[in-house]
Amino acid sequence: MTAPRTVRKAVIPVAGLGTRFLPATKAQPKEMLMLVDKPLIQYAVEEAVASGLENIILVTSPGKEALEDHFNDNPELARALEDRGKEEEAMLVRQVADLARVTSVRQRNPLGLGHAIGCARELVGEEPFAVLLPDEVIDAEVPCTRQLLEVQAHFGGCVVATQEVRGPEIEAYGVMRVEPVDDPSWRARVLRARDLVEKPKAAAAPSPFVVVGRYVLDPEIFALLAATQPARGGEIQLTDALARFAREKAVHAARFQGVRLDAGNKPGFLRATVHLALKHPELGPALREYLKSLKL
Repeated sequence: MTAPRTVRKAVIPVAGLGTRFLPATKAQPKEMLMLVDKPLIQYAVEEAVASGLENIILVTSPGKEALEDHFNDNPELARALEDRGKEEEAMLVRQVADLARVTSVRQRNPLGLGHAIGCARELVGEEPFAVLLPDEVIDAEVPCTRQLLEVQAHFGGCVVATQEVRGPEIEAYGVMRVEPVDDPSWRARVLRARDLVEKPKAAAAPSPFVVVGRYVLDPEIFALLAATQPARGGEIQLTDALARFAREKAVHAARFQGVRLDAGNKPGFLRATVHLALKHPELGPALREYLKSLKL
């Protein structure tokens, strides 16, 4: 078996309109909404960096300039804060700018996740890469992306994060037909995906194992995406390209350790806020006492 190539780059699609968060997203990107004490996008970038990936590619759309600005250097702001004696705040400004090497590419038309990833082809090149969907924050001792990279280093090919979902909720996901892997030492945490289907009816779902927003992809996925026909709504689905890759080569699903927080809608964003705020060393104790005091 050919040794898997080192993964150095992460693609973060951020071109969506954020309509679920209107009116808050009328004049700012959804990914800049504050989740406890930092914007949503920063959680994804920090996870990528903590996983050893420091080349970050944002797939943006018009009106998303604030995302790039957030990771740019701002020496004037840092100096102004220092002049006012706010050394800690100045340090935070510099830390964000030093976090990673961030570049961006435009998705000019909203043609789905598969199309957005395809837009990064020139910047990624012919090497494997990670994809992180910033709507999904995964609270894990070992970053979820790093867990996937460990699986990819052993098996190669494409790797997706998975968890079990049952009942009607499964109709919102890409769902896999899976089987155990041959290597018994990996069976507790890895499955082999033989096929994938996007948003099936619950009764037709091939398994309870769904794809969640973390991937490590082989560069051959770009050619498959380019050949993928648009699905309903005119969008190019990553799931369709992965299904073909699974039939022709290998897609593995990693049962990651951690808590997945779906911050892509208002109720989920609120739950993510409470979860992360309770773990915050400064904010957590006061919030816990406040929640205990509520007469619900």
